[in-house]
Amino acid sequence: MPTLGGHGRSGTVLDGSASHPIRIMPMGAGRTPMGRLGRFLFKILSSVLLASVVLVLTLRWMDPPASAFMLQHAYNLWRLDRAPPFYHHVWVPLEQISPAARLAAIAGEDQRFPTHQGFDFIEIRAAWDAYRQGERLRGASTITQQTAKNLFLWPRSDWTRKILEAWFAFLMERLWSKERILEVYLNIVQFSPSTYGIEAASQRYLEQPASQLTLEQASLLIGALPSPSTYRLARPSPHLRRRAAWISDQASRLGGTRYLDRL
Repeated sequence: MPTLGGHGRSGTVLDGSASHPIRIMPMGAGRTPMGRLGRFLFKILSSVLLASVVLVLTLRWMDPPASAFMLQHAYNLWRLDRAPPFYHHVWVPLEQISPAARLAAIAGEDQRFPTHQGFDFIEIRAAWDAYRQGERLRGASTITQQTAKNLFLWPRSDWTRKILEAWFAFLMERLWSKERILEVYLNIVQFSPSTYGIEAASQRYLEQPASQLTLEQASLLIGALPSPSTYRLARPSPHLRRRAAWISDQASRLGGTRYLDRL
């Protein structure tokens, strides 16, 4: 008869011969260091993902006081012993941004914004095809992706940022309305080296609130978005004015402010 020896957490079962004992290992004794590390990393990743969901869900209703880009800008100036204010920023609700300005943003930056789910695969394919034909690789980021980058991440382009940008864009498209995404975007996007948000830009460069922007005025402001450190809204270059004219034309081709009904 096999017998079980000992009364501790482990014991020995004899297979009929004292020379062939079978050890019963304590529960958990076979767990490897790699297994424990894997479980630890899984818990960390799960916590980070859950925190990001809670953060995005909270910002569905709460207006962010600043973006990651604003904070980095302020930190860089603080390191240079500059005195505040480090940047110009004024938050306004979407209702206080003229329909013409909302349309100009969509016409200039992301014309499929009302219909895509955060990623414009048609534009991505077009940019890739142009690159393969020898053209410079152009950006294909949507308004949602730009909002995710400006609000949560950092300017430098790398794979880590791209992955996080995609994750936050995915969350925003599922937890926010299109109107909320556009509202946050227009309030945090950078218009010049020290100006963030369309209200601050409109007051600073056009001396009027964003609620009164015409299509031509809004197109000029939106025209600076691809390179706010290069374009000068105080003294618009011929290139910036041509881009503004193109945005106005695209807005008309989209059907005017009626296009906003698709949001």
